[in-house]
Order: sequence, then C-alpha cells, then structure tokens
Amino acid sequence: MSEAKNINPRGGGRQGRSQRRSYDQKRSEFDQDKGPELHEKVVFINRSSKVVKGGRRFNFSALVIVGDREGKYGLALGKANEVADAIRRGNELARMRMEKISYKGHTIPHEVSAAYDGARVLLRPASEGTGVIAGKTVRAVLDAVGVKDVLSKSMGSNNPANVVKATIAALKKLRTREEVLSVRGLNRKQKEEVTNTEV
Repeated sequence: MSEAKNINPRGGGRQGRSQRRSYDQKRSEFDQDKGPELHEKVVFINRSSKVVKGGRRFNFSALVIVGDREGKYGLALGKANEVADAIRRGNELARMRMEKISYKGHTIPHEVSAAYDGARVLLRPASEGTGVIAGKTVRAVLDAVGVKDVLSKSMGSNNPANVVKATIAALKKLRTREEVLSVRGLNRKQKEEVTNTEV
C-alpha cells in the first residue's frame, strides 16, 4: 500500500515528482543567491491557439535573454497562459542557465560566424567608439553579453529564435590570445621567444 501512495495519480510516476523537486530546488537556490543585477531583454513573444469545445484557448511563449554585461548570459523560452507569466518563467529559467563567453575589452577578439538552421550570423571586431552595428535580435544578445563595439551581418532566415541561437553559437567560438596559447602549451613569453628565434 505504501508503494502505491508514492505513485503520481496523473500518470507521471516518481519521475515527474523528482523532476518537479529538481526545478523547485534550483529555483530556491537561485532565490537565495541572485548575484549581481542582470540585464533582461525579451527577444520575441509568440502566441499559439488551440480550438476546444468552448472556443479558443491561447498560450504564450516568450524568448528571454539575460546577462551581466561582463561576458555572462542566459537564454530560455518561457511558456504560460499569460504574457506576464511567460516572461517571468523565461526570466527565471534564463538566470538558472547562465554561461560565459571569452572576450576582453570593448570588442570581440577575432572575426567569427555561425549558423543555426536557416539563420547565419557574422561578427567582426570594431574599433572603439563604433558601437553595436546589428539588428534588434543580434543586438539583444550582444547587449546582454556586454560587447560595446562590433560589426555584424545576419543572413538567411530572420526567425528570431534561430538568429539568437546562431549569434550565441558564434560567441561560443570566440577564443582569447591567452586561451589559444594555453591550448598549444605555450605562454605569451614563450611565444615571443619562439617568434624572435625564427626571425
């Protein structure tokens, strides 16, 4: 009898409850330590409808990106029956999925491009004072990350979700000079010595 009481009556079994507890645990940890103030941007909101016996039932999904403008960002899609709830849900999930990219200073270290489904994004370094030359979707990602000067070009699909993911894929490819040297097993001083010897 005790075994039967632990089973979820909705058919989810123990797995559904464990997943729910996992989300609640992450949310409580996030509430306890929110860290620095984050910049939040709603990229787009989508409305879907389902025809039921009593009429149409609407659901909303909001793609939200948050960032500390110092190299960290989080992206999530929140879904709910109301727009405000979808944005709040997306904000919470994005804050729990924070990642970091490699860049220093006011711009990106090198040119990079990436594609996601039908969208392709090209990013190029820019001199100080240029600003963010980008469309609103790419700009939302770059502002959240904290890149101040960059040139960009979006090609192919203009679907906001695909463009955002292509931009993030491009940012993940970035590598600083120090990271490249460490992968090669050299530090900056050794690299300069090797260059001088070759000359």
